[in-house]
Amino acid sequence: MGQITLPGNPPIEVYLRRSAQARRMTLRLSQLDGKITLTLPPRTPEAEARGFVAEKEAWLRGHLSGQEPSVQIGLGSLVPIEGEMLRVQAGTGRRVRIDAGVVHVPGPETRVAARLVGHIKSLARDRLAAASDRYAQLLGRDYSKLTLRDTRSRWGSCTSEGGLMYSWRLVMAPPEVLNYVAAHEVAHLVEMNHSPAFWQVVTDLYGPWETQRRWLQTKGTSLHRYRFGD
Repeated sequence: MGQITLPGNPPIEVYLRRSAQARRMTLRLSQLDGKITLTLPPRTPEAEARGFVAEKEAWLRGHLSGQEPSVQIGLGSLVPIEGEMLRVQAGTGRRVRIDAGVVHVPGPETRVAARLVGHIKSLARDRLAAASDRYAQLLGRDYSKLTLRDTRSRWGSCTSEGGLMYSWRLVMAPPEVLNYVAAHEVAHLVEMNHSPAFWQVVTDLYGPWETQRRWLQTKGTSLHRYRFGD
């Protein structure tokens, strides 16, 4: 995949993607991380692509200016964990520790982001496994496995074989939001659809869920602002 850079302040990086199915050039700006992708038909010259991107520069800058800036995690930055904004500070000992609005991360400063994201993923697995176990027991069904990913298009999924997948970033959201997503995916163990019967199962497992679903729709994308050195 190639790349085009529009000069300016700031410069704009546009990633090129060729697709055999594309019939025309299409420009996509991710609302999650601000990544810009130009999809091209296989034989479109790169010079034509550059001209197309240049024509769209004003549109791109307008949309980018409306997005929240990304946050590179390091000492002194703020990061949400279980719905609480915590200040990242240097810690002592061997473990990451949370206390009074501060997350203490031991080790060299160059390893702070990696150490912290490792702790967040471990916490996410603990919380999501506990919630999934609780709802699966209520439902009288077992799931086959639980995996975590840094997904961009969905917060969770359930396979026909009973495998549950979640975004580890859910542990950055308030606990009730994480629990709602767990109930949602466990409900798919009996209803592999989004029919009224499915939503009734979610309600039976979790209770009223509309507020939590709305939180994900309006605030969920903000969880992808936080970068851990990637």
